[in-house]
Parts: sequence; structure tokens; C-alpha cells
Amino acid sequence: MIYATAADRDAIEHELPWAERDLPKTTFGLLSLTAGKFGSRDAVSFQLLAAPTSKKETLTWSELLAKTCQTANLFRSLGVGEGDVVAYMLPNCNETVLTYLGGQIAGIVNPINPLLEAEQIASILRETKAKVLVTLRAFPKTDVSQKAAKAVALAPEVKTVVEVDLLRYMSGVKSLIVPLIRPKNPITHQARVINFNAEIAKQPKTLGFADSKGDRVACYFHTGGTTGMPKVAQHLYSGIIYNGWLGHRLLFTEKDTMICPLPMFHVFAAIVCMGASISSGAHIVFPTPQGYRGDGVMDNFWKLIERYKVTFLITVPTAMSALMQRPVNADISTLKLAFCGSAPLPVELYKRFEKAAGVTICEGYGLTEATCLVSINPPDGEKKIGSVGLPFPYTRVRIINPNTKMDCATDEVGEICISSPGVYGGRTYTEADKNADLFYRWPENEAHFLRTGDLGRIDGDGYLWITGRAKDLIIRGGHNIDPAEIEEAMAAHPAVAFAGAIGQPDAHSGEVACVYVELVKGVTISDAELMQFAKEQIQERAAHPKHLEIMADLPKTAVGKIFKPDLRRMAIKRVYNAALANADVAAEVVEVIEDKKRGLVARIAKTGTSTDEDVVKALGAYTRPWEWAKASV
Repeated sequence: MIYATAADRDAIEHELPWAERDLPKTTFGLLSLTAGKFGSRDAVSFQLLAAPTSKKETLTWSELLAKTCQTANLFRSLGVGEGDVVAYMLPNCNETVLTYLGGQIAGIVNPINPLLEAEQIASILRETKAKVLVTLRAFPKTDVSQKAAKAVALAPEVKTVVEVDLLRYMSGVKSLIVPLIRPKNPITHQARVINFNAEIAKQPKTLGFADSKGDRVACYFHTGGTTGMPKVAQHLYSGIIYNGWLGHRLLFTEKDTMICPLPMFHVFAAIVCMGASISSGAHIVFPTPQGYRGDGVMDNFWKLIERYKVTFLITVPTAMSALMQRPVNADISTLKLAFCGSAPLPVELYKRFEKAAGVTICEGYGLTEATCLVSINPPDGEKKIGSVGLPFPYTRVRIINPNTKMDCATDEVGEICISSPGVYGGRTYTEADKNADLFYRWPENEAHFLRTGDLGRIDGDGYLWITGRAKDLIIRGGHNIDPAEIEEAMAAHPAVAFAGAIGQPDAHSGEVACVYVELVKGVTISDAELMQFAKEQIQERAAHPKHLEIMADLPKTAVGKIFKPDLRRMAIKRVYNAALANADVAAEVVEVIEDKKRGLVARIAKTGTSTDEDVVKALGAYTRPWEWAKASV
């Protein structure tokens, strides 16, 4: 169908209420339905290496259903019931897909980011009481197996570790070399260790137990924090099916192929992309275990699109930026659309990518706590660059003034609050106390409205614009970093009195960590010493500050709280002025103001004969807006 305007969205809603739609109630029901319709068509493909001629493994929908049943049967045989947890810590591969699907059919599946430290992984395993962990067998150039072993030693409720060996995807000389150089992995835990493919081969290809009778919690995804101990959000079958239904109804059919180089431990890849594939019958392709981060993926990316005749590209701003540094060296005429999410997309990057690839970009918005999808620039309608589009069918977005708890007027900035079939009202997090202030409810509307912590506005056409964050998370390339962890690490140094961490603009990652420090009176220490201390104390490399600055006094509120808006203004001014200077643009940021509609805006004054085009070239990769200062000449 054509999906171009708010009227198109409303027409879908007017067909019938969401609860009355005749849709499967479980993942097994949905997968069975799709396999019954499109059994012989390609469902999922994976290749270990990035070359367009590399060995690949493709499962049809019938094969995917059979192997998913085998995987679910294995987990049941290991004592996993509907309320028990199968965790996985895996890079992308076909076994990851099978674990994701089989885990939520047998019990509750819990993907875990392999980039976390062993202690953080263990804390998630303990919080979810996982009985089974699926992870890698030791393999060259990855420490996933070693981290898993350390984590399981700290999580005694894990009784079985199921290992996936990537060696089976290799051929030729490399397949002979890997066994010789495979790293050792001393086991210090008491869990039983078994082989994934050897064990599922023993299981029947049809489901050996009764499917769930209706809606229930099927997934746990940890949210926030590449530092600290992440919170765990729980997702219902109904929310997962809603996200997949949106992809099918608005975008995909069984004739489409999407390439998804994003990690299957994140809701964007697992719930949105995999869900849309299962709902529609579209073929989904996972190139290399690390996706966009894989060796050679960027250099071969356009050729991979040609190989699989990709119609839809799933991407993020950091990947788009890297792709723009490579020529489009393949036939990508099958490509219809690029869907971009996870972080704000710079306007100039949007324009460059669209021109180079000849493909329309739809920027969207979602979050783990809402199961994911919230809004999208309509595929067939107006793309308001910089906005995140129109709310999806059956999704309600309210912009709330946090002081009055009342709705904001059109174009007035407030906190973005969401109600949708993906919001698990009142029970988003596994830890009950973390749900206490997470929702708004009004007497006239009994729906739970999730408080996203994001600041934004809705314009006169109904488009949603994100202008900042009420919460202080730093979002680096789609990864959430809690500034409190950086601040606590810095405060551990005896020379530090106060520390304020923020996200400073970055041309590649959107934001990177930055910390401002106030020293104890009478103490002296260098920036370099404190930076080294930060790197030693902060476990996750993504959270290491890219800039550290010592100030005589940090800006504070009347009650002594660090006033971060001033720190953000300072960072924008510093980063933008450096970018202007590096580009030899005769201009400088003279102030950073708070704009009602756009958030923080850099005001720039000319110091010579610079033009709009000069400034755009220097600052176009950044997401924060700029304007000429009124006093410019």
C-alpha cells in the first residue's frame, strides 16, 4: 500500500482496532504461518567473510522453521520452561537467529552484548536467572568465549553452556589453519558444555511440546549502559508481533531482500528487522559475524548488495558515513530504500548518501523500552530531514511538560511519551522499582504512556522532532553510555572534587564522551594524568572520554548540582570552532543558544569572507544545528 501521510496511518487504524486484528499470538505461530506460505523461498543468509564470492549459507523458510523447532526442543530438554531464560552472547550467524527464535518459543530469550565486560554479563545472567547460555567456541580474533567463561563462573544458575563453532562456515586452507591457532579457553565454571549443531541434530524437526496458549514475556533485552550494570527490559509476544507487522504492512513483501549488518543483540536487528522478515517472508541477509564492523564489509558492501539483489538497506549514521568514503562500485539498482535509526542523522550526510546511492532514506525512531518502533518518515511521503517522521499506526505520542504534566502545544518542546502495543505498561523492566516513575497515566486515558527521557516536539503536520534528552545518556553510534559511570570513576581520584560527563558532538559517532573536572582546592594535576586514570578506571572503551578539561569551577545550580547545559554549550563551541579552523573557514562560534524548536544551536560569526557553503562543508557531519549570528558582517 501507499504510506505517505498521517491520513494513510489513520486509515489503517480505522480498519479495526489493533486487538481485533487476526494475527498469530506467538512467535511459533507466526513463523509457522510464513513457512506455510513461502516454504521454498530464501529466509535467512549468512556469510562468515565479506567478499562477494565468499561461502554463504542460506536457509529457506521451511528449513528455518525445522531448525528453529530443533533448537527450541533442545532448550526444553535442558530444563527451559516458559518462564525460564536462554541467554545468548553471540556475533551474527545463522545459529544466532535459531537461538533468538528457539529461545523465545521454549522460554524467554535474552540477547547480551558481547562488548560488555564479564562482570556486566554476569550481572545480567544473575538478574534474569538464565539457565542456559549460548555462546561461541573459542575462535581466532574474538574473546567472546573467554568472556563467557568468566561470566558463567560468576553466575552459578547457568547450568549449560551451548557452544557455536564458526569453523563450519570456513572452507579451503583457512579451515585447516583455524584448529591450529584456536585460542585456549580455560574453564573455571561448573556448567556443562555442549555443541550447538551436534545437539540440535538429535532433536525432532517439529515442535516436541505444546506452544504457548497466548501472550507472555518472550524476550529480555538489556538497555542502556555500555558502562555500569544495565537494566533489563521485558518484551511480550504481542509487542514483538506488532513490530514485525508494521514492517510487513508498510514496507516488505516476500519478494524483498533486506541486508542487516547490525548486531542481533539489539532490538533494531532482532525485533524490527528479523520480525519484519518473519512477518512478510522477506529474505534477510547478515554479512559477517560483526556486520558493519567486520573485516572488509565496508569495502565490499555495494557488491554484497549486488550479490543478494538487496531491496532494503538497514543502516545507522556511522555506517553511512563510512560508506560515503568508498565509491559505489557495483550494480545496486535493486535497492529501493534505506531505513536509518539508532542515532540522529546529520542533514549533510543524508543528502550525500541519497545522491551517491540513488536511494531514499527513511529516518525513524524507536527505543528498547517500547519494544522498539515509534515513528518513521513515511516511505512514500514527505521526508522532513532532521525529523523522525510520523508515529506508526496504533502508536500515540504525547509531548508532556514535565512540570505541569500537561500536553505541550504544537512545536513546543517537552518530554516524548509513548503508548503503543509495544509498551508493556507498568512492567517494562524486570526490576519493579525501576518502573516506579517510568509512566504517565491520565484519568481520561487508562493507557500507560512510557516516559522516554527524550525531549522533542510535534510540528503542525504531526511529524516528531527530537531536540535533546531529559536524561543524560551519551549516545555514541547508537550505544548508550551512562555519564554517571564516568563521573563516579573520576570522583575516585583524590585530586577530583567534581566531575561532569556529557556527550560532545562527533562527526562520525554522533556523540563521544567528554568530561569536565573541578579539582580539590590547592591540588594540581595534569589533564594527561587524569585522562590515563579515566582509561584505567572505566572498563568499557566506548566510554573513555575523548576530551578531558580541568576547570577552576564547574557551572552549578543554586542547589549545587552540576549544570550540564553549560557544559554542552562549551563542548559544541569548542568542537565546532576546531572543525571550522581545520577546514580553513573564516568564521567562529560566538555563542550557543537554546532554541525552542531545535534545542542547542551554535551561532556563528564571520571573521572573513566565509559562505554558507563553507560552513556546511565544515559542520555538515554534525547533528547540532547552526545559524549566522545577527552581528555577522
